[in-house]
Amino acid sequence: MSTSTQSNKATPWWLSGPALLLFTALLLVPLALTAVLSFNVYDPATGPKAGEFTLAHYALVFSDSYYLGIFWRTFWVSALVTLICVVVGAPEAYVLSRMRNPWRSVLLLVVLAPLLVSVVVRAFGWSMLLGPEGAVNGLLGLLGIGPVKILYTNTAVVIALVHVMLPFMVIPVWTSLQKLDAGVENAALSLNATPLTTLRRIVLPQVMPGILSGSLIVFGLAASSFAIPGLLGGRRLKMVATIVYDEYLSELNWPLGAAVALILLVANLVVMLSYNRLVEGRYKKALG
Repeated sequence: MSTSTQSNKATPWWLSGPALLLFTALLLVPLALTAVLSFNVYDPATGPKAGEFTLAHYALVFSDSYYLGIFWRTFWVSALVTLICVVVGAPEAYVLSRMRNPWRSVLLLVVLAPLLVSVVVRAFGWSMLLGPEGAVNGLLGLLGIGPVKILYTNTAVVIALVHVMLPFMVIPVWTSLQKLDAGVENAALSLNATPLTTLRRIVLPQVMPGILSGSLIVFGLAASSFAIPGLLGGRRLKMVATIVYDEYLSELNWPLGAAVALILLVANLVVMLSYNRLVEGRYKKALG
């Protein structure tokens, strides 16, 4: 094998080397240290004991109904947020793709506006809107409906998460729609296909990659969200991220917090990979 051939094969590794080193230093090494910490024995008097390992933290999480209930709440809330984002975000992206400037730019700015504000600021804003004296209850009072407890409930968390996550659904779907030729839709309509059939047979298969990407992003971010569940859910309505925070900073049980965080990571990966395989399989079948 010539020297030039060997050099050509090594070039991609040299070019990607800095990125791989950065990825290893910032993600893989901390993740490995967290995994090791999750197996350390914890002594309430002295803290984690390096060099002494146990599976007790994982056994506690999988056997205690308290932790199982928190994981269940986290995943059904994340799934509901993802579903609402699909139902709202996909049509919004379709409308956005059909608009012309300057209205497209205006609507795009409205969609991206939540990303320009800190998530903590948005959470405080929603807490004021949904509180007992907030604008929502004020409007309900004008309609003759008594004060409704919204703050510190699952409803408040879902509303705020949808507001935060919606751009992550709209943008991937909108990107997929940019590849769709409007002439194909017109051709289907000219062949007496109904608008609903055109949407189902022409548009939907083309935007499925965008919906899939957006769903995975929204679900992953919602399941690991901390600020919104912490501020709008309160101390009683726990989600997995708030439990990790409590174990690290309140209980100082770092091994248990690390174990909960790793279980959340693995569960997230399992759900997202399963969803990806299911939706991608149906998408390929529809195209075939």
